[in-house]
Amino acid sequence: MKMPPEYIHAQENMTPGKITADGFLGNDMRPLVDIIEADEERLASLALTFEGIAERLEFLSEEGRKGLGDAITVEGKWLVQVNEARGFLPCPFEDGIFRKITTVVTYIRGNQRIMYSDLSLHLLKAHHFLEGKGSSFRLEPEELAKILGPKKL
Repeated sequence: MKMPPEYIHAQENMTPGKITADGFLGNDMRPLVDIIEADEERLASLALTFEGIAERLEFLSEEGRKGLGDAITVEGKWLVQVNEARGFLPCPFEDGIFRKITTVVTYIRGNQRIMYSDLSLHLLKAHHFLEGKGSSFRLEPEELAKILGPKKL
């Protein structure tokens, strides 16, 4: 698929050193639109929606903030820790600036873990971007399905 100019510019902003040291693409060499399209198809095949995932991840972050930096158990299923660093990160699509807040969620039963930031949530909701394969903050569709549970999201 041909990339519109705003996606070309966003992908340039996602390269290492532009916004973050490691960038947003990991070792994924595909065009941004192909990464997004593949993740949209994979989530649909898992009966997951971007809106449902975002809602659940936002809930977990809100609950985790109650731990004031310490990990807390949420609903007996997840161990959640929220950490805040000084500063802000701009969205590579240039439509917002987000605090450096990172949430780590561990699914207790399966000992699986995901890590996401406030910027990650924005990228998921607004742009359907889960980051490139190999990225530190990549949200793999299969991992989301396992960690967030069987509830249709």
